[in-house]
Amino acid sequence: MFFLVLVLLPSTTFCQELLDQILATVGNQIVLKSDVEKQYVQLLAQGGDDPNTRCQLFDQLILQKLLLNQATIDSVTVSEAQVDGELDRRMRFYIQQIGSEEQLEAYFKTSIRQLKDELRDVIKDQLTVQTMQSKITKDVTVTPNDVKVYFESIPNDSVPYIDAEMEVAQIVRRPPVSEEEKKAVRALLEEYRAKIASGDDFAVYAALYSQDPGSAKKGGELGFFDRGMMVPEFEAAAFSLKPGEMSMVIETKYGFHLIQMIDRRGNQVNVRHILLQPRVNDADLYKCVNYLDSLRSAIEAGKISFEEAAQQYSDDEDTKNNGGLLINPETNTTRLSPDKVDRMLFFQIDTMPIGRISPPLRTSMSDGKNAYRIVTVKSRMPPHKANLKDDYQKIQEVALSEKQSKAMSDWVEKKKKTTYIKINDDFSGCQLLDHWKNTP
Repeated sequence: MFFLVLVLLPSTTFCQELLDQILATVGNQIVLKSDVEKQYVQLLAQGGDDPNTRCQLFDQLILQKLLLNQATIDSVTVSEAQVDGELDRRMRFYIQQIGSEEQLEAYFKTSIRQLKDELRDVIKDQLTVQTMQSKITKDVTVTPNDVKVYFESIPNDSVPYIDAEMEVAQIVRRPPVSEEEKKAVRALLEEYRAKIASGDDFAVYAALYSQDPGSAKKGGELGFFDRGMMVPEFEAAAFSLKPGEMSMVIETKYGFHLIQMIDRRGNQVNVRHILLQPRVNDADLYKCVNYLDSLRSAIEAGKISFEEAAQQYSDDEDTKNNGGLLINPETNTTRLSPDKVDRMLFFQIDTMPIGRISPPLRTSMSDGKNAYRIVTVKSRMPPHKANLKDDYQKIQEVALSEKQSKAMSDWVEKKKKTTYIKINDDFSGCQLLDHWKNTP
């Protein structure tokens, strides 16, 4: 695949004493020696190195700068909201890998906010490059005949084997919360609101009582976000506030909230919140299990199909309109390899006959709350050599990827002829860079 992929960690991992110099000029962009060395150090830390590593990194950076240069010419930009969203996603990934925010800050010897500031320009460039690549390849498609021709071009001994796969459908029900419990939680937040309005510190209450673990340790602060990034009820309340103002108690699917505006920046806001979640008691859990048992009996009796029941009664928004079928996030298909199925669920359904419906099984929703579900295995496919009948979508994706890569290569060849590219003689020994020569 020709597409550019540069995975960068905060440059605090790199010695800042390096004497910098310009290694290449690409239009109005430059590649610095520190750019190459930072990525080289990171690859070494990940255990990857060979004699051509620096040349490969330098080659990728020249391509990145060519795309950035053209993005400037074509006025291709990304919004600050996109950059902030990717920064938050990257921070969550780093925190998950290292264990906690405190451990991440200790490892890099700086704060999360400083790490974000350091990464902002890098992330913005990466998103711009991705946007530019998408613009170049947006009209690239493959026809069924293209897919067939591509597959038949693969030597027989190189046709890949496909792992075992299955299709699994579910109907999920959240245990109902009693009105008494909701009233109790709302009353407690109203009490907090009155005390804060009288002069108590909102951040202290958030740190002590909020059940949102990610923001509680920051005094409830969520950081800047744009419209469309939060659930509607929360967003409507947050964007209606003025700096320092506090909302009424609001309810979302996550629980009940108090919100306080910290600051507004253009179309973005930064708020604090206190989240309290009503508790589900044993009687509520029992009702949920009974409901699914009854639904299971109705499906088995032929009174309603599994697909219809999922659409009408499932509480899982991601699968209910798809007949309850689980989606493989990597391929966006309904076919799951065993390693893409939750381990506990896999053990529960591994030997289940196709079409049989499980008893209610406990699960967790995306918001961390407990729920119950009934599941069924819709199909199983054993390991096999790839073929057009069973694996058309996978082959189509690879064929499309190859065609997009060819479109990118053609674009690069064209732009090299009209873009000033000058490479420092320090890398004259890199034959990998020869294709950048003979440019204007």
